[in-house]
Amino acid sequence: MPGIPLIVDTDTGSDDAVALLLAAAGDLGDVRAVTTVAGNVPVATATRNALVSLETAGRGDVPVHPGCDRPLVRTPSTAQHVHGQDGMGDIGLPDPEWVAEEEHAVEVLLTRPRREPGELTLVTLGPLTNVAVALLRDRDLLSRYRHVYCMAGAADLRGNISPTAEYNVWADPEAARVVLEAATPDRVTWIGWDVSRKDAVMTPEDQLRLERLGTPMATFAHRVNRAVADWARDVTGLPGYDLPDPVAMAVALRPDLVVEQERAHVDVALGEETRGQLVIDRRRTAPPPNLTLVRRVSERGFKELLFDTCARTPASSVSPGSSVLPGSSVLPASSVPSGSGPEGPR
Repeated sequence: MPGIPLIVDTDTGSDDAVALLLAAAGDLGDVRAVTTVAGNVPVATATRNALVSLETAGRGDVPVHPGCDRPLVRTPSTAQHVHGQDGMGDIGLPDPEWVAEEEHAVEVLLTRPRREPGELTLVTLGPLTNVAVALLRDRDLLSRYRHVYCMAGAADLRGNISPTAEYNVWADPEAARVVLEAATPDRVTWIGWDVSRKDAVMTPEDQLRLERLGTPMATFAHRVNRAVADWARDVTGLPGYDLPDPVAMAVALRPDLVVEQERAHVDVALGEETRGQLVIDRRRTAPPPNLTLVRRVSERGFKELLFDTCARTPASSVSPGSSVLPGSSVLPASSVPSGSGPEGPR
């Protein structure tokens, strides 16, 4: 039985890489395209990391499309202090054999669901810049997808980049607001860092189990998260590193993993003191809900999905020359499509 048709938008750091393994190497997902955005690392680095991750999953043939190289209005702020300068723990990963496509990420997000209306599921793993720019051109964009799952926010207001904010929303809160203003709870689900902190922490025992699998994917997933493990120990105080993007991907692939969720009206704070904090209105007089917030998932179910996927040895991808256009390459960070919003993505 074919997997769920997916488009994945990512700022590929080390946990995004594991999420791509879940999406591309198992039977539950059918990744049609990957789009990249600046966030954890600059967009060119995120693009390289996506290519490396897909090749590790045996799916180097999946097209990767570079996107916006900066937030809508703010100065870029990476998370290289968490994921390493290369976003993958600085372990010296070799260059990918495949290259990125020339078509810009925003064009992909706009055109693919028009070709297959209601069929594609969009999963976002980074700042929402690409999606917001696409929404500025097509206000009904989210309704063209079967569903949209976002690793975004912290519904309990415990942050990882500030006292109350999660990184993806904090990095481009204006983009998050654009998405929230277009969202409806039956179409858009956010899985926040609160879920990862509670239900997706890789304890030392989990890390050892992953390492002992010994497969290329397990070794890759273990090694690229070593820097994150140090940061989690020193900053968040978790008993191991957590996997926010993989748990969000797991929810998209297996919604039955959700054990607690709520519908609420959600906004995001833009002021510097509370930048990126979710503003969740649960009063009886609140506006109608615009979002479904996942609050808990099955930790056991998530980890078994992770271990089962990483235990596989995927078949090698077909030859890079068979589906990539001659001369296609990673776009420079300044390359954007014409007409992308009032000033275009930057």
